[in-house]
Amino acid sequence: MSENFRKFIWRDPPPAALIRFRCAKLHQGNNGHHEYNTIYDVLKSRGWKETDIDTEWNIFWTDKDWIHSFFDKMHLDPHQHVNHFLNHYELCRKDLLVKNMKRMKRVCEKEGKHEEAAKYNFLPVTFVVPQEYSMFVEEFKKWTGATWIMKPVGRSQGAGIFLVNKLAQTQQWKPKQDWNPGSQKKDGEEEPDRDSPELYVAQKYVESPLLIGGKKFDMRLYVCVRSYQPLVVYMHRGGFCRFSMSRYSSDKNKLTDLGSHLTNVAVQKHSGSAAYKRTGAKWDVNSLKSYLLATVGVDAVNRCFSEIEDIVINSLLSVQKVMINDKHCFELYGYDILLDMDYKPWLLEVNASPSLTANTAADYDMKFGLLDDLLTLLDMEKYLSGTELQVGGFDLLYKDGLRYSPPEGSRFTSFLGCYNNRLSQLERLAKTRAWEQRKDMESKDSGDGGMGQAGDQDESVGQSQSFRPEPEPKPQRRQSTLPQSVEASLPSGNAEDSRLDTGFGFGGRPRTVRLYPPPAAAAGAASQAGR
Repeated sequence: MSENFRKFIWRDPPPAALIRFRCAKLHQGNNGHHEYNTIYDVLKSRGWKETDIDTEWNIFWTDKDWIHSFFDKMHLDPHQHVNHFLNHYELCRKDLLVKNMKRMKRVCEKEGKHEEAAKYNFLPVTFVVPQEYSMFVEEFKKWTGATWIMKPVGRSQGAGIFLVNKLAQTQQWKPKQDWNPGSQKKDGEEEPDRDSPELYVAQKYVESPLLIGGKKFDMRLYVCVRSYQPLVVYMHRGGFCRFSMSRYSSDKNKLTDLGSHLTNVAVQKHSGSAAYKRTGAKWDVNSLKSYLLATVGVDAVNRCFSEIEDIVINSLLSVQKVMINDKHCFELYGYDILLDMDYKPWLLEVNASPSLTANTAADYDMKFGLLDDLLTLLDMEKYLSGTELQVGGFDLLYKDGLRYSPPEGSRFTSFLGCYNNRLSQLERLAKTRAWEQRKDMESKDSGDGGMGQAGDQDESVGQSQSFRPEPEPKPQRRQSTLPQSVEASLPSGNAEDSRLDTGFGFGGRPRTVRLYPPPAAAAGAASQAGR
């Protein structure tokens, strides 16, 4: 929605006319050829010009292979940006995610920060095989009859995943006596010995997931990291739930029915269900939050969604010291979260290249708005001040040791799943920036005091007045859009919360800002996180 800024802040030439972009073809079509997806549409819609020149671009939305192959060999100018950090795999490769989580937890425990260490218990019990096969066997024997899910480290979209409940089903990862763990492939090295087993993670299966309509689901949430030094994190208040099209069953004889256990779109699109064709097997997070409010109440919802934010922050803190920070890089992560029957969130994985291909009109609209807000947040056209707490659907979650939450007194402790007021917020933000820039110009011109600048001053003030925003009326309450059952579940008082309905504004109430991790828990862990 850069149109709002162009409307209220006049520049000649408009910044959009100077922006050049490149975009990789990231979607593999039914014919096997790669095609553009939603991000290409968003880049074009902003009036930016596409280029195929290797170095003359402002932003390059590329794939991970290009980052590994060419990023270190190029000199980038300050205005150039790419959509991946060089070693993004520290967070997004399943085995390295587990390693970094376990390391951070050990550091906290070593320093006696047991409460902080407990915050890293958001991954199911996980082992990397074959390296940790003996430890996996010991844990397997402790949970008689439990189900484990096997996931290949280097594949995505549900490929290669299967469930086991017998140790004999994992014998292929049992190390041979002459097996050398150093023969496994590492990033940037040659192919490993063909006789070596493929790297997998063996993860204890969450056998009591929260079901809606008898079907399993997980959540795909979007997080933007602008920088790792300092760590700056924005979280999108949208996202969606991915549903299985088959009723869930914990029957041990049906472990091969992956359609009821895996929610990946790549798996569910083969279900042939009419519901999939109509809904894409997706449900937006705002609807989920309203459903949970009606069924379990606001306290359980606040606890659940705040714990999801904890997962995001702690997972990023665990890799902050090992991530190669670069001012040209940013990342849009896709977090996959599963809720169990106790409404406890579990982190399944983090994606560095979340799918931006839409399978329904509603899905396209959500992803288009998400990506448009992301590009506004990157501020390629230099309209923002850099201190914004919200840009469209993105809310500042964490910045350099400080965690940001809704204002004190709000019924919800997280913006996640709240009403996405991106359109009205961007318009207000554009008006605010226009007003601030006008005041800056007036202050600068009055400070010059020279008559030689009078003509320029009059002209600049005249231009400024042409985009001076009218004072906004005091927000008025509207009729509540919440179902009666949801209103009844809210605490006494105003049932129409500002987080769900923009008709009731919270105006000047500041957001809650607090140190995170708490000072008592942070001192030891932060010093050794990168060891």
